[in-house]
Amino acid sequence: MSSAMANRSSISNAERYQDIGDYWDHHDATESGEQEPAEFDVNLVSERHYFAIDHELCMRIRILAERRGISDETLVNLFLRERIEEVDRGRRP
Repeated sequence: MSSAMANRSSISNAERYQDIGDYWDHHDATESGEQEPAEFDVNLVSERHYFAIDHELCMRIRILAERRGISDETLVNLFLRERIEEVDRGRRP
């Protein structure tokens, strides 16, 4: 066993990092150790509303979103939020 591996504990009892990877490719953490029940709250309620968007405008949104590396939904929300803030401050385009 290499000196780097000598101080590590391993469920797989592997001697090389490659072997550890191979082990976990075929096993998961539920197969070893004691399993204790876990409790936690998850809030899956997400109120969303959908609006019809003109096809040409939708295509332009998708292109802009892709260029920015974000989803089209995120881009629409960002644009709407910015525009609403402008209106609230009394600005005009």
